[in-house]
Formats: sequence, structure tokens, C-alpha cells
Amino acid sequence: MGFLNNTSITVDAVLTKKGREALARGQDEFNITKFALADDEIDYRLWDVTHPNGSNYYGAVIENMPLLEAFVDENQIMRFKLVSLPKNTAKLPILELPSPNLAFTGPGITQTVVPNTRNGSDAEAGYSFTLHDATIANLTPNIIRRKRKRRRRRGRGRGRGPANFGNIAGGAGFAAGNFPPGFTPADLAAASAGAAAISDIQTNVGATTPVFLNEEERKRSITLEGKSIRVVSRSVTADTSTNLTVTGLSTGATFNVAITVKADPSRL
Repeated sequence: MGFLNNTSITVDAVLTKKGREALARGQDEFNITKFALADDEIDYRLWDVTHPNGSNYYGAVIENMPLLEAFVDENQIMRFKLVSLPKNTAKLPILELPSPNLAFTGPGITQTVVPNTRNGSDAEAGYSFTLHDATIANLTPNIIRRKRKRRRRRGRGRGRGPANFGNIAGGAGFAAGNFPPGFTPADLAAASAGAAAISDIQTNVGATTPVFLNEEERKRSITLEGKSIRVVSRSVTADTSTNLTVTGLSTGATFNVAITVKADPSRL
């Protein structure tokens, strides 16, 4: 790690670990489509409205601070991304959830998390859900089943095939059994038996993550993207807790949910 000379404009571009992995696989996965800006190194407390030389020098200290070289670890840089909001926005977006805590009294219990963004909208892009420790719980898509309208037809009826689940799990269909975590063939069978199932969840394969975890935590974490999610508790030998971080993909608003799972009595 080093400092850049801030007396000239410098563009320091590097590939993160995730970017190098995508490039190394050589399957046209490395395709840059978006960019983000961040102000990690800015300490706004240094904005000095009492500077003796007037308003042109209020930010003199900030403007003369050294800049760090680009990091290759996406978990250690761009922690504070900038967001684009409509002109004349007076309030920053915040996430609202029914409760800041989820408590599970045993294994196999499901609770649904449906975020809402106040002072903004994440309705189109959805949310990122990161469970810090997937050994005590799992994230699964929140399947919304809608009844089909039945029409009376003369003659023999025609059977319906499985419902089209489209682009779940990062664009991969279910023909090859490529289910998202926690989604089983039983869910597919239930949908094809008379209900149209729709899921807006996909696994997060982005280059950066909105949650910053150390190496050990990253190995145990799981991230899905969508408009809602189901949390399913696992069997644990002792009372255990972790966190679920929810981030609006359009607004950048974040909310942390504390998750507690009680010990499985059968394993005590």
C-alpha cells in the first residue's frame, strides 16, 4: 500500500481478487458494465468554515490530504460508496424492516425478511442480503406463488409443464438442476402442480460486496439479491448469533438484522 501524488490527476486502475478470478476463468465473465465512486479517505470534519482566508479555503485541508493507491481486495476499499439521488433531495434513504432482530427457537424455522426503503426506492433493483455466518442459518428465495386463472375449454385439456423460473441463480435455468441455495426440486414440483412461482432472487456474483468481512467470515457467509428473502435456521449445538446485512442496490441504504438461533435440543 502506498500514497499517490495528489498534485496531479492520476487514474490508478487494478483488478480486484474477484475480477482476476473472472478473467482467469476465460468464460466471458469479465465484462465491466458499471462503476461506483466512494469517499473512503475523506474526513468531512476537516471542513473548516472558520478559515481566515475565506470560503475558498474551507476545504483546503481535505484537498491536500494524500490519496491511497487502489487496493486489490474488494473488502478493504470503497466502504462508503456515493449514491445518485434526485435533485433537491432533502432526506437520505433509509431501510425499514419489521424488526431489528430475528430469533429462532430451533432448527428448520423460516422467517421472511421484506425490506422497505423510505425516502427513496429500491423497488426495481432490489436488495442485497448477506448472512454473515451460513453455518447457523441459510438464505433461500422468497417464492411468491400466484394462482393461475382457469379457462373452460371444450374437448380434452392440455397438460401444463413446469413453471418457468427464468433467471434465478444468476441467469442459469433449472434444466441442469442449477438451483439457488435452499431451493429444492420439491419447490419446482409444487409450482408445476397448479401455481405459477415467481422469484426475483439471484445469487450475488458481483465484483464488490456491500458488506466488509474478514477472510474467515467470507468463507462462512452467503449473499443473495432480490426484493425479499427467507431465513431458515439450522441445527446448532449451542445458542449462536450472527448478522444479516441488507443493502438497497439503488440507494445504498443499509440495515443490520441480529439473528439468534437456539441450540437444537436433540443435539444437547
